[in-house]
Amino acid sequence: MQLVTGGAFNGKKQWVIKEYGLRERPHEWHSFYESGTLKEWSHDTVVLEGIERHVRRLLEEKESPEAARTVWQRQLAEWADWERRVQARRLILIGTDITKGVVPVNAFDRMWRDTAGWCFQDAARQAEEVIQIWYGLPERLKNKEEKE
Repeated sequence: MQLVTGGAFNGKKQWVIKEYGLRERPHEWHSFYESGTLKEWSHDTVVLEGIERHVRRLLEEKESPEAARTVWQRQLAEWADWERRVQARRLILIGTDITKGVVPVNAFDRMWRDTAGWCFQDAARQAEEVIQIWYGLPERLKNKEEKE
């Protein structure tokens, strides 16, 4: 599993497409910005874009950070298991860093920011690689060899 994060409109999607050769490789791309419902995957490469939006939906449904994070952790484990079952499989999570340390005024947005941060930490622990993209430039924060 790879986690790609960074600021909004900083080139994460373009970097993933180029880095993983997705113009030439069959893959599935799911955007949580467009839909909260995941369908069954039929390709060995899957990209889940907008995981911070997915976390927001979980929080709206569950109404507590703890409950939302429990669902998130269960999903992460299922996704990691899906990837491990077949060696050629690759799951790429793309998430936008929300607020970059700015504390939102709205209470729900503060709860979302905190929950998203915890969920990103969960994903980073699970991921083989963590890449941060700022201004189109990648910085590898965790490499395959460093997996916990």
